Amino acid sequence: MVSDPPGGHPGSQETPSDWLVPCAPGPVRALVQLPGSKSMTNRALILAALADRPTLISGPLVARDTMLMVDALRALGCRIEESPGAWQVEPAALGHACRRPRGQPSGQPSGQPPPPGPGIDIDVGNAGTVLRFLPPVAALTCADVRFTGDPRVSHRPVGPLLAALRELGAAISGDESGSVPFAVRGRGAVAGGSVTLDASASSQFVSGLLLAAARFDSGAEVRHCGPPIPSAPHIEMTVRMLRAAGVHVTVDGARPDPAGTAPAGLPGTAPAGLPGTAPAGLPGTAPAGLTGTGAERSVTSTWRVWPGPIGPGRIDIEPDLSNAVPFLAAALATGGEVTVAGWPADSLQPAVRIIELLRSMGAGVRRTAEGLRVTGSGRISGVGADLSEVGELTPVLTALAALASSPSEFTGIGHLRTHESDRLAALAGEIGKLGGDVTETADGLRIRPTPLRAGASFDSHDDHRLVMAAAVLGLVTDGLRVHNAATVGKTFPEFSRVWAGTLAPA
Repeated sequence: MVSDPPGGHPGSQETPSDWLVPCAPGPVRALVQLPGSKSMTNRALILAALADRPTLISGPLVARDTMLMVDALRALGCRIEESPGAWQVEPAALGHACRRPRGQPSGQPSGQPPPPGPGIDIDVGNAGTVLRFLPPVAALTCADVRFTGDPRVSHRPVGPLLAALRELGAAISGDESGSVPFAVRGRGAVAGGSVTLDASASSQFVSGLLLAAARFDSGAEVRHCGPPIPSAPHIEMTVRMLRAAGVHVTVDGARPDPAGTAPAGLPGTAPAGLPGTAPAGLPGTAPAGLTGTGAERSVTSTWRVWPGPIGPGRIDIEPDLSNAVPFLAAALATGGEVTVAGWPADSLQPAVRIIELLRSMGAGVRRTAEGLRVTGSGRISGVGADLSEVGELTPVLTALAALASSPSEFTGIGHLRTHESDRLAALAGEIGKLGGDVTETADGLRIRPTPLRAGASFDSHDDHRLVMAAAVLGLVTDGLRVHNAATVGKTFPEFSRVWAGTLAPA
């Protein structure tokens, strides 16, 4: 079955709140077209907002998380024109430009909206990228910017980022918890300089600082000291997107590269022929400066961004490979064959790690003219895997592991307790309600496959990835009903429609 591409508006054919997951009538055979990457879209929006000229974003994701970012940047003074398949972004008057007297040339594009007023409210929802990428931008405005969001977001860590911003010269108010709500007192400039923080709770602390650092007066040197950073490939994505926008970035002391290029062997890039992997020395792995072992090890990593212009011009967004995984998992769960169209040859996302994990669980994987094709044999293998670099995949991989022929254990994912939900507790509890056996560990999950009950309910815990996990379980568990499934609109509003399309007869 060929699945139509998702529509262009987050309100079109959304997943219902109460969703009866369709059971697969047999092996799934489908070609799936997916929406754009959330991680790339929100990084692209930040770069475009800080750029020195308009930017075209091609193929952006249209979903709750990205529209929260669009709304926030508009409130800060950006002009964003939406058209099918593309957004045109005119940057805001940020930094010293917003402090010029009215009528004085600012160097901003013609028709630029005036600087924002003295008070701006930003709703971050439950979006980690909005929560952590916007405060450095807000510090460059001439406004007091107040951050609020969904109830759950107050449990998501942001304190280390706010402390780092204060050290770099930003004015921030809020209680000592360092959580939402808080306010950034924009004064039109951030001095910049060197700062050390512990980013072991979220790679987005580092990415948020790096994305805005070229607009700081002195740029920024950001040093992580602490346990390994989870989801380290997302910092690599940030570095590569900055370089493509002409920003000078170095990692772990490497010398500056020419604008927009990445010399061979420079940490933070994907080596030739191995797209989407983490090369030796990538921050968040174990470079020089590693001490200790296991969960107690300490890593020291440094990134340096030089002050200067940001000029992406055009940013093409890849399909979201995290959203591809439940569809590829359907091939394993049903002994079928699923092809994801447009799988990038040299991805900014952890493409190779995704392939490695699927193969380790028994998938056949190959590239075709149509895209990446995954074939299931009808047997799923249990695995032991460190998911620290790809924690977003944990819910779907846990669902697959619950259907496997042998036990599995996933490690390196303790940080998922402070994501959209406490994902470890939620997975253990919801799969347990189906009769499964999932046990929490200090930094992960142990899964022992057991027969699952039909006709059960599954609570999404307001977490889009749990909806996707339930969809995989429902392929072989008749009558599974997901409560609050509409939360999948955070990154994939039309998920249920596309999912049903993959199960339809060819």
